[in-house]
Amino acid sequence: MAKLIYTAITSLDGYVVDADGRFDWAAPDAEVHAFVNELERPVGTYLLGRRMYEVLRYWETALEEDDLHPVAQEYARIWAAADKVVYSGTLAVAETARTRVERTFEPERVRDLKARSDLDLSVGGPHLAASALRAGLVDEVQQFLAPAVVGGGTAIFPDGLRLGLELLDERRFAGGFVYLRYAVATGP
Repeated sequence: MAKLIYTAITSLDGYVVDADGRFDWAAPDAEVHAFVNELERPVGTYLLGRRMYEVLRYWETALEEDDLHPVAQEYARIWAAADKVVYSGTLAVAETARTRVERTFEPERVRDLKARSDLDLSVGGPHLAASALRAGLVDEVQQFLAPAVVGGGTAIFPDGLRLGLELLDERRFAGGFVYLRYAVATGP
């Protein structure tokens, strides 16, 4: 059975975007981006909320840019090779290849997808991830801590969620980022 992995870049105080909706402080350097590429390579399907999809669909045409860094080129190819499921009640049609739109998040359908998949799945966006976490679907949490404190915004985890976690891996990067990888335990 495939794993469902929640990966997020956050500020040190746990926000994926700041109070103004910005995340420019979270831009990974080439070293971090190359590491992210290695983590994303085995993902066969991305489960995305509408907002996260709107940010990530940039990668659909990124290879058309003449001056795109080789690490970013590699990620664009990884993005193109994966299937995407976007959960949105407002998005009429997907604008990227290998993408389908689902109106509602149904945990049983995701459980079935995990059971049928040979490759891991990734859930992106804190609101969609909250639904997957509450449904007990997430197997791992991978958090990249950016060297910034932003004081508020959208948190990586929803209020009221309790999880038991087992540290599986960690890594420090020269630019100040820290990677943490946890298995989600069965109880808090």
